[in-house]
Amino acid sequence: MHSLLDRKKKEAGVGIDLSPSSLPQAPRMFSCVGCFWVLLSSALVAICSFSFISPAWIVKDHLKNKDSVSFGLLWHCSESLDHMYRCYTFGGLGKFAEIPSSSWQTSAVLCSGGCALLAVSSLLAIITIFLPSGACERRICTLAGYMQMAAVFIMASGLLVYPFGLNSALVKSFCGDSGIYYAGECQIGWGYMLAIVGVMLTLFLPFFAKYAPKEHLSPTPLPTIL
Repeated sequence: MHSLLDRKKKEAGVGIDLSPSSLPQAPRMFSCVGCFWVLLSSALVAICSFSFISPAWIVKDHLKNKDSVSFGLLWHCSESLDHMYRCYTFGGLGKFAEIPSSSWQTSAVLCSGGCALLAVSSLLAIITIFLPSGACERRICTLAGYMQMAAVFIMASGLLVYPFGLNSALVKSFCGDSGIYYAGECQIGWGYMLAIVGVMLTLFLPFFAKYAPKEHLSPTPLPTIL
């Protein structure tokens, strides 16, 4: 009888802890938030670059048998009544000083600098996918997040500066009585609106960068049944 009780006590004393905290956790190969962050960063780089080279920031449609005209940061285009579309760079390639307004020159520098910064941060985001979880990955995500926040402010500044160039002589020759933040007979084009949407979406990237690292999440404890 005593030997049977001793055996039961030994079996009860020798237990296996199967709680979730004791189980080994396999390293996570990727983070869902991180993957979304990388995809969104890459897409916004493409949007930023496409809007930067777009010639449709300020447009004017056919009015009174006149050609339609559009202006961008680096290009201006015209479409004749017979639908012949021609685009030219301001002053030709490599002649940055001949952009008709100093405001547009400043906007071009700011927008291109912001796009370049966003492209570098996107490259860093892609690199974090192949890094193991740890301090190095967190530092790169933090650095990329700061770079993306700086890119937002730089590109937003460029977009705010661009309308100051609407009072230049070239724009007034096509848009009539235009002025600062007033396009006259012209209107805002899809290229400028695309750049605004891109900057607004870029504002969310630093938030995703904060939660992008592949960390071991502690398991959610089960509620205690009283």
